[in-house]
Amino acid sequence: MKFEDIYQFFQDPPPNYLNKELAVCYVLCVLLRGESYGTQLIQQLEHDYPSHRLSDTVLYSALKFLEDSEAISGYWKKVEGRGRPRRMYQISPEWRDQAQELASFWQAYMREDRKAI
Repeated sequence: MKFEDIYQFFQDPPPNYLNKELAVCYVLCVLLRGESYGTQLIQQLEHDYPSHRLSDTVLYSALKFLEDSEAISGYWKKVEGRGRPRRMYQISPEWRDQAQELASFWQAYMREDRKAI
C-alpha cells in the first residue's frame, strides 16, 4: 500500500453493498411507489444512490423472504421493450402499513449515510 492508495480510496470510494436487511427495506420502499421487477430494482438503486449496490444474490434472497412472508406477491408479466416476461412484485394490501414502517428504516439509514459524506 502507498499513501496515494489511501487518497484514491477517499476520492473514489468503492460502492457499499446492501445486506439482506437493508435490501428488504429498500425493496419495500420502492414497491410502495409501484410494482417492479428484480433488474429494475437493482438499476433503480444504482441510479438513485450511486454509491450503493445490490447483488443479485442478496436481492433475490430478500424477494424470496418477502414472498414467503406474504408481504409481497409476484406474477409474470411481459414488459414492453424486454424479450421475455419478467417476474413483477407488488406489496400485499394487508402489508402496506408494515411496509411503510420498514421503508422508513431505509430512508432513515440513507439520510444518516449521506450525512457521513
